[in-house]
Amino acid sequence: MNLSLSDLAPPLRWTPPGQIAQIVEEPQLPDAWWQAIPLDRACAIIGTQAVARHLADLAVACWSHLLLGDILPLLRFSDPAEAERTPQMLGKDVAQKLFSGVFERLLEPVADLPATQPKPDKPLPDLIDSVFVPLDERQRAIARDRLYAVQRVTLDELAQRFSVTRERIRQIERDLREHIEAWLGSPEAAPLAAHVTWLRGKLGSAVPADDLQTAAPWHRGDLRTLGIPAWRFVRTLLTGYEQTDGWLVAGGADELREKTRQLFTDGPRPLGEAVTMVTQLGVREDVAEQWIMAVPQLRVLDQHVVPWPRSINEKAEAVLAVVGRPMTPEEIQERIGEDYSLVGIRNQLTADDRFRRLDRNKYGLTRWGGDEYLGIREMIAREIERAGGEASVSTIVTNLTSRYDVSESSVRAYSGGPGFERTQRGWIRVAGTSPTGEAEPYQPRKDVSETRRSFRSRDGRWWHRVDVNAEHLRGSGSPLPTGFAAYLGMAPGGQLTAATPSGDVVISWHNQPTMGSIRNVLAECKASEGDHIFLTVSDGGELLTRYLPAAPAQMPPLNRALYLIGYTAPVTSEMEGLRLIGARMGLPDTATREEVLGRLRERGDRDILTFLGGPA
Repeated sequence: MNLSLSDLAPPLRWTPPGQIAQIVEEPQLPDAWWQAIPLDRACAIIGTQAVARHLADLAVACWSHLLLGDILPLLRFSDPAEAERTPQMLGKDVAQKLFSGVFERLLEPVADLPATQPKPDKPLPDLIDSVFVPLDERQRAIARDRLYAVQRVTLDELAQRFSVTRERIRQIERDLREHIEAWLGSPEAAPLAAHVTWLRGKLGSAVPADDLQTAAPWHRGDLRTLGIPAWRFVRTLLTGYEQTDGWLVAGGADELREKTRQLFTDGPRPLGEAVTMVTQLGVREDVAEQWIMAVPQLRVLDQHVVPWPRSINEKAEAVLAVVGRPMTPEEIQERIGEDYSLVGIRNQLTADDRFRRLDRNKYGLTRWGGDEYLGIREMIAREIERAGGEASVSTIVTNLTSRYDVSESSVRAYSGGPGFERTQRGWIRVAGTSPTGEAEPYQPRKDVSETRRSFRSRDGRWWHRVDVNAEHLRGSGSPLPTGFAAYLGMAPGGQLTAATPSGDVVISWHNQPTMGSIRNVLAECKASEGDHIFLTVSDGGELLTRYLPAAPAQMPPLNRALYLIGYTAPVTSEMEGLRLIGARMGLPDTATREEVLGRLRERGDRDILTFLGGPA
């Protein structure tokens, strides 16, 4: 025998040698023994069981998704049923037993053969044609238009064509299948079986379907008897391959896709490394990149393979992880290259703990570390706190302009504005604090939970509802309740600048808290009079917004009440609706109907009370 183990087990030819060596190195055998020496010699040195054990180790470690018949095609002849199972299904011990059985039969002494063995030497297309030559026109039509057709003709169409019943066509088709299967199992078809074994090794576990046509020169030629390309006949012999989305995949395509995705759950990988990883699943190296790009929720980005789920947050995380530096929302949007609004990307970058604002308009990953950009006023206060309660304006200017994209004039303007007071020439501290930085927090008359049109989301953040009117659309400012302004960290005399993609919105507190124009925000949402905007300010100084159009007039009263707290999903009962409303106002789940209505009345949410049927 002059066949090596890799001649009998095709996956050994497309699995990286380094990976094989780690599992099957054998001190008694030469390097790469699986392809360097004949099988009978390897078995004579270390034993048939040891060779079978090495192959079983590889099957479990590297090819657990493949059918055993694809790993060792000779199994399809000795154990057809077991050949259709995977190492994962049977386990290493059973796989080893099956492999050793094949090797032992293969190495048995060959009995004397008859003096003459009829073994026609003819091209494979002619060999295939030979099975169809004896057939009549009707049988060939069924083979051509049913068994090997891209678009199968119906039984009724063939029955009408040959003036017989559809049941008769079904019988002929069944008999024809049995005839072909019997021929495929005969010695005459052995050259074709060998070709299919070679073909499985060449294709690997996943390959573009068109590669089957070019795998051998004769595949594209027509079979004389049927007038169809030979590859269509060969395709039916590749049992265990699934054709989907332009790919031929051994075993289940969904299973191989999922295994491919699992390789990259830890984050981006350089493309070269990713290709090597995918070849471990049996995908040929020359098509591995194509396969990666064909797997949903994976993407090749800047020569890296990254997880690419549906979530905009995770896509932004992947972009930043590959680039490795802070980026603007506009840059992230461009790299993602999909139909995501800039406002949506900004909101996600601000609200998700995975991201940190590291400059005026740049975001990075929290795991990178670094000081968070808080807005100029907040960063001045941070510099003062770090300095022990008061600091030199010049030092503050130097520190902030050297680290962030802010101008000296802006820093000096904020330093001299509300919220800070001079202690000596060129030095400032936070207004209302002692020289050591201690401050008396402002206590509003009403807490945010008692504040009209203010509601808490599931993550604990409080939002304020603005009912859009003509003044908002014209660009006028509007008052904010003191309870909500205090929740944002403001106090009388203070000012807060909230960033939006279309420009900053300034919230100031002189006689009362006032929010500047949000006309640009409304324009981006295409808001109209009567619509609602829920807004809040993130820890990073971003104005977060959620837009809801005016509720349809036919909406049931309970759903109208829920709509006004920003809840749009259906509810099953009034009790569930009241529980949700109470939770959004900070009440416990055990709050009664009377307690929820009482809190609404105290807050002044008369519109919600009206829809719930309670007295205003």
